[in-house]
Amino acid sequence: MDKKVRFATIGTSGICEQFLQALPLSEEGTYVGAYSRDRAHARAFGEPHGARLFFDDLSTLATSPEVDAVYVASPNALHAPQALELIARGKHVLVEKSLASNEREAQDVFDAARTAGVVAMEAIRNLYVPTFDAIERTLGELGRVRQATLRFAKVTSRMARLAAGERLNIFDPRMSAGALMDIGVYCVEPAVALFGVPQTVRALGVTAAVPGEPEGSAYATIDLAGEVLLGYGDKIVSISYGKAADDMLSSQVAGEKATLVWDQTSCPVNLRVHEHEDKGMVFRVGAEELRPLEVEVPERDMVCEIDAFVGAVRGDAAALARRERFEGVTLGSLHVMDEVRRQVGVRFPADERAEA
Repeated sequence: MDKKVRFATIGTSGICEQFLQALPLSEEGTYVGAYSRDRAHARAFGEPHGARLFFDDLSTLATSPEVDAVYVASPNALHAPQALELIARGKHVLVEKSLASNEREAQDVFDAARTAGVVAMEAIRNLYVPTFDAIERTLGELGRVRQATLRFAKVTSRMARLAAGERLNIFDPRMSAGALMDIGVYCVEPAVALFGVPQTVRALGVTAAVPGEPEGSAYATIDLAGEVLLGYGDKIVSISYGKAADDMLSSQVAGEKATLVWDQTSCPVNLRVHEHEDKGMVFRVGAEELRPLEVEVPERDMVCEIDAFVGAVRGDAAALARRERFEGVTLGSLHVMDEVRRQVGVRFPADERAEA
């Protein structure tokens, strides 16, 4: 493929806006089309960003010869069905996290892409930024890792609307949503990428009733926040996530020789290392004892995942190997999140289909 990869988008949310702000920074991708159930809405969203094609029918988008790849940023419950239709017509898909409602759906997407000879990749931004590469490189300096903590929680403006009784996609199990799928995924995926699928999962959640859901429904509970312990035998990884409060603490990986600390789990920044020194009964580490790691991250950091995706579409061997590796991370992470949801009592309609 000599020309630029021609992207269309599905979705008009803030994350889709961020994608389109980052896309011009990629030298090998260009924006051509927007999809919405309302064609006028598709035009209103896509035209200011340079789109010239507007769709209100998914099959028309899937068969368009002027589109090579689609960025799928619809509600989670639609990710896998839309991706499967696009893949069946030969389109590459970059699917916003969480890639699917559960592990079974994600496996179906990856299997279909492999059969069709196209690329399917999850847009999980914090695995593709240079700081994640730096985290991986630094693990070898830490000695035997014993504990890790990954944290991400922020108040959403929709909390007040939920409390007022409004039904919202982001807090609706029928949309495969909730705090874990929207926020917790940013913690689960790096944990699985760094340490693999855990042997054990222990979870507690803060949940709420779903407004308007009939009494006795399997989809009457949604999660607002949670704490998860992942057991690996020789180490424990703690995950803290939520949409009901702002978490101001850092994430870290603690080994027997040193501890690596960073901020902003959704796009790691401010990496620093504390090297252990036996000073006797000292219980406090000063900021001056943390050695910074200088890593540059693009201001529009989503360009990192776009470049990785485009590289895979073009057949670059390193990009394809990376995509293959992170396919396993996506599947392993959904395996963990399926179990977390089971323990905290959040169920999606897609779970019924997976178990059929």
